[in-house]
Amino acid sequence: MKKLLSLLTIFILTSSIQTFAGEIEVQPTMFSKPTSQDRVWVGSFQLVWNDFIDKVVFNPIRFREGTPTIVNELNKKTFTTNELSDNNYYKYAGKVKKNTKKVISKAIRKKFKEKSDLLDKLELTHRNDMYIIYSMLYKEFEFVKEFDKLGRYAFGAENIAEYFGVNKYASADLTSGIRVLFYNDPNDYAVVLNTTGKDYVFLYKNSSNKPFNQIYADMKTKEKAYNGRTDFKSVDELRIPNISFFEEKSYDELTNRRVMGTNLSISKALQTVKFNMDNKGVKLKSEAGLTAVTTSLLPPEELVPRLFYFDNTFVIFLKEKDKSRPYFALRVNDITKFQKQK
Repeated sequence: MKKLLSLLTIFILTSSIQTFAGEIEVQPTMFSKPTSQDRVWVGSFQLVWNDFIDKVVFNPIRFREGTPTIVNELNKKTFTTNELSDNNYYKYAGKVKKNTKKVISKAIRKKFKEKSDLLDKLELTHRNDMYIIYSMLYKEFEFVKEFDKLGRYAFGAENIAEYFGVNKYASADLTSGIRVLFYNDPNDYAVVLNTTGKDYVFLYKNSSNKPFNQIYADMKTKEKAYNGRTDFKSVDELRIPNISFFEEKSYDELTNRRVMGTNLSISKALQTVKFNMDNKGVKLKSEAGLTAVTTSLLPPEELVPRLFYFDNTFVIFLKEKDKSRPYFALRVNDITKFQKQK
């Protein structure tokens, strides 16, 4: 009975730290205002939006029914493939053909040895009036040294989590992969972890709920201002909780709206994020897909003629371009004074 209760306790504690689908807010850009305490941003959807602009619409996206804030943010292209190595992303943009799904699936399998979590959710039946824009952002890397599994400790006031990291008096080869960005007090510090590849993992203890771009800027500002020691000493300790989640986001606010200047309407806009981090390293897979279909053109808005007839008293002003006041003014009331009458 005691054993059963013990197992039940472990199950309850473990369940309390699980992340269930829909509990994490997926944001389209780093500049997006948060509406949830738990949120994530990955650049995969921005890559899709960039190609939607550059390869399909050829202009910043605007909607005839009104343009949401999310669209204005995405139009800024604050993330591009310039921030990624070529071997860490795949993109596709074009009309939906009979073999489109097969082409994309084969490409990501060849490049990343991965299957898609998203393609089955898109309508990819062959049709000449539909476009698909797709991207996968994939990262998998190990830490310079495999960290120790530290076991279970408290997380917040009510939860228990599994941790990895470095205990006090760890070996120098284990701590060499850690660099301190700053340590201002027990609630304000940041470190960076080295990996075997080109990637760094930044960890910043911060309770602010500002947009991601502001939090990152705060971290870099504090790093620049910090004058303390940046090496991780043997008396220091590091605890990092294991992280594992999968989220799917449907950007419904973008669908069924006419893109201005075109006869295109976005039918689906999806993004998935799968992330795992443990004592060995990190694995990230994020897909994004957008389908747009051509529809019948709406009739042009009827324009009401405007008659600018200066056929009664009026005034004329003349002014130099770089001056604040006009240098000439004329009021015309009796036209006979200005024109010879026949």
